Amino acid sequence: MLLALDVGNTNTTLGLYRVDGEKPELAAHWRVTTQRAQTVDEYGVFFVNLFEMHGMAPSQVEDIIIASVVPPLDPTLRQVCETYFHIQPMFVEPGIKTGMQLLIDNPSELGADRVADCVAAYERYGGPCIVVDFGTATKFEVISARGEYLGGAIAPGLGLSAEALFSRAARLSRVEIKRPPKVIASNTVGHLQSGLYFGYIGLVDGILERIIAELGQQPRIVASGGLARMVASDSRYIHEIDEMLTLDGLRILFERNRVARPRGRTP
Repeated sequence: MLLALDVGNTNTTLGLYRVDGEKPELAAHWRVTTQRAQTVDEYGVFFVNLFEMHGMAPSQVEDIIIASVVPPLDPTLRQVCETYFHIQPMFVEPGIKTGMQLLIDNPSELGADRVADCVAAYERYGGPCIVVDFGTATKFEVISARGEYLGGAIAPGLGLSAEALFSRAARLSRVEIKRPPKVIASNTVGHLQSGLYFGYIGLVDGILERIIAELGQQPRIVASGGLARMVASDSRYIHEIDEMLTLDGLRILFERNRVARPRGRTP
């Protein structure tokens, strides 16, 4: 089995793939909070417990690929893989074979999760294509009809925007981020929910509208990430919701680099 880890600033998503058949199969997946202060053993015990809860064992994992946007965690995760799985993990980093031409000024600056999103989106939906990944930040990725990465945009995520508002406005209490029944609300909680939710829909659709105009073509637009389903429901442009997009991209990247790396378990 292949274990894929997408390590974000807020959440870490794990996917366990069966890759020994004709068609890869996602056997299990989990979304957990990214804990920057946890030790190797704390992470190791946590991962082992996740496996055991689903009737699986770490010994079933033969390969591991990691996309991380939290560099301080990388040494910890590497040691977890070597200590608890006895595997040297593959990291998505500069030099990895993507199969996609990156037409940006400095390809090494492109985050590992963004690379995985683009590879999976073109593989599954073709081009032109736009990926909107809703995480701590909301990333817009643009892929041409020929499968080239053209660039994109990054905006503060919905949760991050809400946290900034609550932390800087002393008289505004935290509220649940959800779709309110109407835009014109009649109380403070409703006012906040309306502004946050519908304001964010406006941000997403406004950026997408401008990207489509620059492309001069009608692209396929795919949403991914933890808030994708909620935000996409009111978007005028998002066509698809693919919550496993990043994990599938990691699986594809692993297959494209399988021969190019040392394989086998660590002693």
